[in-house]
Amino acid sequence: MTTGGRIVLHVDMDSFFASVEVRRDPSLAGRPVIVGADPKGGAGRGVVSTCSYEARRYGVHSGMPISRAYDLCPHGVYLPVDRPFYVRVSEEIMAILSRHTGRIEQVSIDEAYLDVGGAGSFPAAEALAARIKEEIRQETGLTCSVGVAPGKAVAKIASDYDKPDGLTVVRPDEVAGFLAPLPVEKIPGIGKKTGEDLRQMGILTVGDLARRDVQEVIARMGRPGVRVHRLARGIDDGEVQGREGCKSISRETTFEADTADPPVLAETLAELADDVAGTLRAESLRCRTVTVKVRYRGFQTHTRSRTLPRFTSDPGTIRRAASGLLLPFLNGEPVRLIGVRLSALEGGRTRQASIDEFLS
Repeated sequence: MTTGGRIVLHVDMDSFFASVEVRRDPSLAGRPVIVGADPKGGAGRGVVSTCSYEARRYGVHSGMPISRAYDLCPHGVYLPVDRPFYVRVSEEIMAILSRHTGRIEQVSIDEAYLDVGGAGSFPAAEALAARIKEEIRQETGLTCSVGVAPGKAVAKIASDYDKPDGLTVVRPDEVAGFLAPLPVEKIPGIGKKTGEDLRQMGILTVGDLARRDVQEVIARMGRPGVRVHRLARGIDDGEVQGREGCKSISRETTFEADTADPPVLAETLAELADDVAGTLRAESLRCRTVTVKVRYRGFQTHTRSRTLPRFTSDPGTIRRAASGLLLPFLNGEPVRLIGVRLSALEGGRTRQASIDEFLS
């Protein structure tokens, strides 16, 4: 089980981009709002960045091709991504979180881990989580879901357990019982394709995965199998990385279905590059190295990097560098995951802001 004494909160904003758009235009409340590319009557390229819970009732979700979203919900409200505006709202939220602990790991524009071991107990941490939720609601008009657990991975799973506007607490002696019945795809790092592979092995739940020999899992998944097997058993030693001493900002997305479509890959990468550039500017940082990550079927993962002539926080420079790095990967082979990482940072509050580790 997760080692003792730690209490971690994972704060995840609910349908963030769409919720911010509804806050900006209250007439959108209750309507299926889809933030992403222009669907162009079902012929558009690109993917859904975020959608409201009303849109999800039609089967729309993030990472879905925008053309598919239009097929499912042609009467939805389709809006472009206004990343600078979302970054400003994100800064408001992170400022609220910073009141309650000095150790925060922002992992994307709309989610963060908090080390709240100083609260002293899980009941105290639960009360703190409820207070954070209320402060965010009162000050920003937005809702979030919070998971409280002894480690980061379980806290992340818990924050997704009762969305939207949920609060789920998993104490150390409850970890195994909480995880065991969940679908195996709930483990961070296991997407749709890997979940299908594991199901072919008879692994349907997290408990099934925990009971299997790790060598079987490695044979199917490769090196990432070690990590997911440990997480299935509740072993999670990852520390919440504070702002000091960490060196990269990254963002990645897994496609609903593997795609080799160059415009979809290029547009998705451009959105990710804009996202990490926004986080870079929000932290008063500049970067020197841009890395693009592509994962094909079977967990074959490749990265390419470019060191820039000088430090920069310019979104256009970062986007162009990432686009150039993508070109060799546009080889007709279907892609399941794509990501961008900025490293060699200088400037303000250096810290880790990655969703997942880049696996080389």
